[in-house]
Amino acid sequence: MQIRLDCEELEHLTGPQQGLKVNLGCGKDIRVGWINLDKAKLPGVDVYHDIAHVPLPFATNSCREVLCKDVLEHLEYLPVLRDIHRILQPGGRVTIQVPHFTSKDAYSDPTHRTLFTRNTFNYFINTHFRSYYFDFSFSKITKIHIHFDRRPGYLYNYFLEPFVNSATKVQNFYEGSPLRIFPATNITFILQK
Repeated sequence: MQIRLDCEELEHLTGPQQGLKVNLGCGKDIRVGWINLDKAKLPGVDVYHDIAHVPLPFATNSCREVLCKDVLEHLEYLPVLRDIHRILQPGGRVTIQVPHFTSKDAYSDPTHRTLFTRNTFNYFINTHFRSYYFDFSFSKITKIHIHFDRRPGYLYNYFLEPFVNSATKVQNFYEGSPLRIFPATNITFILQK
């Protein structure tokens, strides 16, 4: 049985504000001032729910911000993204971090179901020429950032990451050129309803 939670029921976790902030699939990334949701009963998790099973336990238009960090690649993400759209308030935003398709981790984890490029979420923007694929859409993407490994031994990535993220054209060039021999790790999107 699923329980729908509204802003008043969860206000004690986030404080009085205009809408909830939800950290979906938080795992051990517990954030203060957020509703931390995961299917695992880990310390700090506020709501136990398997996000692969929609609807999410939040009222329509109840959230001002949703975070999906390293989550959507493990799921059939279209129903989840549709339900995130449902729970977001008008003007609310969702931050999504997923493995970039050039990442070795995109292929090495056997639970990954989808690979992502800088253009993947364009299809969910109401001005995209193929937005008719879906029965929901966001108003815009406010940020796309491709991340690179910055551990010792990868010093070139300290120069490559700012270059690749300097403009949309450069991101597109990177993904479609031999520069991909320098693999990215993750890609972050911010979508606004």
